[in-house]
Amino acid sequence: MPFLSFILSFLVLAPGPQQGTPKPVAKPQPALLGWSANRPLTWDDFQGKPMPTEQLAALTAANIDVQVACKDYVFSSSVKAVFIPQESWTRDKKKATPELLRHEQLHFDITELHARMLRQKISLVKFDCERLNPAFNNLTNAAFAAWKREEFNYDRESNHGLNATKQAFWETQVKQRLALLEKFASQP
Repeated sequence: MPFLSFILSFLVLAPGPQQGTPKPVAKPQPALLGWSANRPLTWDDFQGKPMPTEQLAALTAANIDVQVACKDYVFSSSVKAVFIPQESWTRDKKKATPELLRHEQLHFDITELHARMLRQKISLVKFDCERLNPAFNNLTNAAFAAWKREEFNYDRESNHGLNATKQAFWETQVKQRLALLEKFASQP
């Protein structure tokens, strides 16, 4: 089933607010699950509800959360593949099959794959905090476009997991590619 969500979060740290300046109140963020090789998704993680007109059997809402900062002119970043339980759903948990869950897990695995690829690209570039944009935006926009394309191709080629041969092919390919980028795996 298709993935959802293309939010790119930027946090650039500057000197703090002056005395007496009110700080913005942050909205509480929904609970997210970070990708982990040791913690696959379960149907209990899918807490959202489908729209009545939705035709899919399940939907994985995942995101690549990118945080950047410049402190004392030193660039730093954090890139995480996250699963959004409140936006992820299955139409009927009692009828949801292990094969469908494997298909949804692979959407999340593809998200981690693209997070690793982005971590790798960021590690190869020296960013200048005074001229961060558009270089960083161009890099992340290209990464997000590639991720979106791959998620679309995965659903198209596997017929949303219904083509068992193509599903197995994708599972093998993604596993191999994750292993090749192990150096850029999520840190707990």
